[in-house]
Amino acid sequence: MRYLTLGCLLALSGALRAQDTTTYVLRPAAVFDGVAMHPGWSVRVHGNAIVAAGPTVDAAGATVITLSGATVLPGLIDAHSHVFLHPYNETLWNDQVLKEPLVLRAARAVTHAQRTLMAGFTTLRDLGTEGALDGDVAIKQAIEQGIIPGPRMIVVTRAIVATGAYGPPRWAYSFDPPQGAQEADLATIQHVVREQIGHGADWVKLYADYRVGMHGEEVATFTQEEMTLATKTAHEYGRPVAVHAQTADGMRHAINAGVETIEHGDGGTPDVFREMAAKHIPLCPTLAAGEAYAQYFQHWHKGVDPEPASVKAKRQSFKAALDAGVTICNGSDVGVFAHGENAREVELLVDYGMTPIDALRSATSIDADILKMGDKIGKVTPGLKADLIAVTGDPTKDISAIRHVILVMKDGVIYKKP
Repeated sequence: MRYLTLGCLLALSGALRAQDTTTYVLRPAAVFDGVAMHPGWSVRVHGNAIVAAGPTVDAAGATVITLSGATVLPGLIDAHSHVFLHPYNETLWNDQVLKEPLVLRAARAVTHAQRTLMAGFTTLRDLGTEGALDGDVAIKQAIEQGIIPGPRMIVVTRAIVATGAYGPPRWAYSFDPPQGAQEADLATIQHVVREQIGHGADWVKLYADYRVGMHGEEVATFTQEEMTLATKTAHEYGRPVAVHAQTADGMRHAINAGVETIEHGDGGTPDVFREMAAKHIPLCPTLAAGEAYAQYFQHWHKGVDPEPASVKAKRQSFKAALDAGVTICNGSDVGVFAHGENAREVELLVDYGMTPIDALRSATSIDADILKMGDKIGKVTPGLKADLIAVTGDPTKDISAIRHVILVMKDGVIYKKP
């Protein structure tokens, strides 16, 4: 059976702890270990851990799964998601935040988590609930407790924005609309960071800029002092910081503050990217979201129409980041487009200039290191968690092979198999 039903998935999730002594040997055509491709390798899993990987793996006492013509990889990682959002061509962002009941949004998030896992993405960094408060913490707990199937989740609760610098826009309503993020300024930002940590944030998400200029253009919002204070406070509590930054000024504020990742980076210049590279700050470019915006709001038909200016500009800024030697984080901004389509970003990393094997490294070992989880996930290495997938074909030659997922294992439990 190629796909397990949702009922089977739920039953399987409830049995996670009961399966902690199962042993498997996976025999594919090749193994991508998070760094390099290894034809002829097999992988042995016991319980929730990888115990052996190489050309000669003992199968004694194990259930052998033969994966002819397939490649085994570490479970893929998407480091920029929004499980409480769904595509904007279904419902605009403002309407999702203002009109959709929280329980409805939570029900969608449950389905989104399952679709993500079944697409081969076993870890998500979810960068903001967009009006759903700290619902991401509850989804994470439900997955960890085996109540629902889903990926490992790293959560931030609500993003933090400068006062008056987010949406839904107050000027457009006859009432004070609830905001999609938590507002702060110099007097309150330490309190807000600490409050979010108290609510369960693993990382802290800040907005360095937003579309609040006189003519709706992106401008830096938090001052350097505010950005630095927020980052320092998060770091004192052991929380890394991700920053939405579309402008060169916003990116510089984030760089100077010493954050861990910069999201989007559309307005980055060669100089800004060189500063990022010098300080070893990765870029999470969210290429798939940029293309989705162009399709929704500029009515662009990819492959038929010429690329719009926004897509051309994104190609240029991404190339500048690559040329500067910036570490590339795989993160798609999924939620802007459909959950389960996370592979779009990895494909676009290649389309925009990376080699397939470098894109795969970004989606596995590099993302794991960025997320401070390199000692647990991201590689096919003995001692790491048994988060493994298998795809038909060789994704180091044809990146689209990652769409053809035939096996999903997370924490040693098989959720999908041939």
